[in-house]
Amino acid sequence: MLDPFLAPIPALSALTAPLARFLHLTTLPLHIHELLIAFTFYHLVNSYGSPYVSKRLFPREYGSLNAKTRLNWDVHVVSFVQSCIINFLALWVVWRDEERWNMDWRERVYGYTGGDGMIQGFAAGYFLWDVCISVMHVEVFGWGMLAHAVSALVVFSLGFRPFVNFYAPTFILYELSSPFLNIHWFCDKLHLTGSRIQFYNGLILLATFFSCRLVWGNYQSIRVYQDVWAAIQSPGALPIVTNTTVATTTDADPRSDIMRFQGEGIIPVWLACTYLVSNIVLNTLNFYWFGKMIEAVKKRFRPVKKEKLGVKAEETAKVGMNGSAHQIVDVQKTEVRRRKG
Repeated sequence: MLDPFLAPIPALSALTAPLARFLHLTTLPLHIHELLIAFTFYHLVNSYGSPYVSKRLFPREYGSLNAKTRLNWDVHVVSFVQSCIINFLALWVVWRDEERWNMDWRERVYGYTGGDGMIQGFAAGYFLWDVCISVMHVEVFGWGMLAHAVSALVVFSLGFRPFVNFYAPTFILYELSSPFLNIHWFCDKLHLTGSRIQFYNGLILLATFFSCRLVWGNYQSIRVYQDVWAAIQSPGALPIVTNTTVATTTDADPRSDIMRFQGEGIIPVWLACTYLVSNIVLNTLNFYWFGKMIEAVKKRFRPVKKEKLGVKAEETAKVGMNGSAHQIVDVQKTEVRRRKG
């Protein structure tokens, strides 16, 4: 499948080539423009788009937020926008890229298509922004969120070798639960806690998170482990090709064979371990966050005794992906006080 987005910028690709060669990211020059466009777009949404729109749509609610909560609000807007965009693109690529349906383990591990590369470019751009925002505000988002952002960036960046390029749209579909996660958070900030909207959204959130991240995600993780293991057990089991250098706009014919960047067909142990460990970190965090989400939803709709009043205290638990960007669940804890007579 051809990359359906804009063609690479020759000067930018040439400028990126030395870095790509040093990092062995062969196809990065073909998608560096998509990575930078995504990074810049999400920075603008966070810094200018979200504050501008939020002040006009929700002037009272947004204006009353403290600095920390306003930062969370803007990050949630970015997460919502990103997840909607990347989900649409990933589903479209999976549906339209007919080459994907006939790939064996060799092509899934070493192969490359422009459509999958586009998903990697946009996803890597977002996760690069995610790493930056997590580092800048680690005291707000915590080390767990930073670990998630770094792991996701590593997983999607390795696809530019190319390495398991096939799985880029597969794993980014973790993000199917993210729009509902963000809606859940916004309901709390818009005084809709415990409303029908939040209740039905919470059911959809739990269903999509469980099915997309835990069921689908772990099933696909097993598949990628099997493919990588097959590649490790069959070193050099590929036909020799001549084009194993860094791709540029002049030497990458998108209509040529998907194995044109296959390299020597040997997976270094460090590469397999880095990818698999990052994947395990992401899956482990998903199980942890799913438990937190169940607690959060239950607390919203648990009956409260009439003689007790709730006083809000906020605790932030952060949820990430491939997956897709910051996804945060604010868990409203209830500090119960008796009404004085």
